[in-house]
Amino acid sequence: MDVAPRRIYGSFRNFLLRLLNKEFLIFLFFLIISGVFWLITALNESMEKEVGIPVEVVNVPDNIVVTSEMQDTIKVTLRDKGYILAAYQYTDHLQPIRINFGNYSRTEGHGQVSAAELQRLIRQQLYKSTDIRAIKPEKMDIYFNHGLHKKVPVMFRGKIGAAENYFITHTKVVPDSVDVYATNEMMNAITSVNTDYTTCSNVSSSEKRVVQLQKKSGVKFIPSEVTLEIDADVLTEGAVDVPVVAVNMPEGKMLRTFPSQVKVRFVVGSNHIDKIYPSQFRVEADYQEIENSTSDKCTLHLVAKPPLVIRASLEIEQVDYLIERL
Repeated sequence: MDVAPRRIYGSFRNFLLRLLNKEFLIFLFFLIISGVFWLITALNESMEKEVGIPVEVVNVPDNIVVTSEMQDTIKVTLRDKGYILAAYQYTDHLQPIRINFGNYSRTEGHGQVSAAELQRLIRQQLYKSTDIRAIKPEKMDIYFNHGLHKKVPVMFRGKIGAAENYFITHTKVVPDSVDVYATNEMMNAITSVNTDYTTCSNVSSSEKRVVQLQKKSGVKFIPSEVTLEIDADVLTEGAVDVPVVAVNMPEGKMLRTFPSQVKVRFVVGSNHIDKIYPSQFRVEADYQEIENSTSDKCTLHLVAKPPLVIRASLEIEQVDYLIERL
């Protein structure tokens, strides 16, 4: 072994020996003892702690549908010695609270577990020294029906924006309707269900997003979420020549325009430009406007275009014309 590595090894060994000498071990022993005493003292002090207790509704008959959004956990603030609160939190001392459906369904379509009843159910699991400071929620409402339901349409609520040089070609909610379960009175008042407000921005391709339905107290939707399907396409420019059609012509007269057809420019998605034809557009010249005008030109109007097209416009809006008698 070289001299330099041997010196480094020797220095490191001497450091460890000094670190583990008797004085250090004594210091470490008393440090641990003081830490244990501090922990015991702290755990023996009274304090408050919020703990979660699972809750579930049991013994629901097969012909009953619970329509309310049930809490799966009750938050309870307890006061007691620290070691008792630690036992609640870190052991299985607190078991799930089971609410017997039959005990709280005495009224048609609605039952309620009162604050006093919740406290009684929780108290059964606690030590006598433990004080209940708060319960959230303070009470539990149970809405139910006997399987009565109807199908209602889903309405998307939100904002969809395309990326630059793109536009939204198609949006769809799947499924487009859901089953709603509620009391007769509540169900009769529901004609549709909205999604949660959803924002989709900078969309530049096909996209699917799961969207939750807007919750209503005492109402259950199946399914409770839908899929929003969005299609986007890159914008491209196109043009077609469309014949001019005369309207409101009196009998025995015919309108000729020069030119007889005009160019319509438009913007459409690149995937759909091959589906655009001149016959899908309509350009009109109105005889009644010509009859009441002193101009030697007639004004053209673009009155129809395919739904996939955006920003359609006439290349020229006024043309020469001639009225002939038949």
